[in-house]
Amino acid sequence: MVRRGRARGFFNRKGRSHPRVLAVVITVTLIWSSSLFAGEKLLIGVAANFILPFEEIARVYGEKTTIRVEGTYTSSGNLYGQIIHGAPYDLFLSADEARPELLFNKGVAEKPFTYARGKVVLWTSHREVCEARDWREALIMQKVKKVAIANPETAPYGTASAMALKRTGLWAAVEYKLVYAQTIAQAFQYAHTVAVDAGFCSLSSMFSEPAKEGCYLFVPEAPDVVQAACLLKRTSYREGAEGFAAFLASSEAKKIIRSYGYE
Repeated sequence: MVRRGRARGFFNRKGRSHPRVLAVVITVTLIWSSSLFAGEKLLIGVAANFILPFEEIARVYGEKTTIRVEGTYTSSGNLYGQIIHGAPYDLFLSADEARPELLFNKGVAEKPFTYARGKVVLWTSHREVCEARDWREALIMQKVKKVAIANPETAPYGTASAMALKRTGLWAAVEYKLVYAQTIAQAFQYAHTVAVDAGFCSLSSMFSEPAKEGCYLFVPEAPDVVQAACLLKRTSYREGAEGFAAFLASSEAKKIIRSYGYE
């Protein structure tokens, strides 16, 4: 025989919710709500040269706010193209001023602001190359047969590197040596793995452990790379995005940025 009865569930015999069960439900609801807040996430498109300082800044901001900050790293040109085609970034940290300004003019982004100013160096794993008087002499050494450079069309550090070569009249002399990388970070990777003999890199890469395995020469003829950021209007988490933008301009974040060789 199957006994049938009324399921009591959360209710007592009088049909009222049991106080103990109700307390559990409230507690679970509060935990669930707070976990939702803690799970808020920002997705930021970041120029590849800025990986090291960005990761530290994102970690510090996350500790202060419980907001997870994730970066997608590639060249500024690639990120710009992704944004134009609808990529769901909350902010864009470019390695130039032009692309954030274009997004602003198109009505896609808020007014851009400068967050860093970077410099170009020539890095090599061959320490004898750094015995040259300067980067120009290093480039024409017989040992230097291949040189990595970020794509000048999409990577601002590549543009600055190309300008230095043209300003000094070296472009024609070394053009056949150039190996094009998608990003400035990839240019350093090529040089570090000795796929090339030297590479035009960002000064910020010199603060990484792999960079200590080689040496570098400054490229003063390359213009400073002025880096601007913008908040994208399509952000689904405006409050968090505005908070991160404000933190990026704070003295605490600026200290981190300067520690990686930026002005």
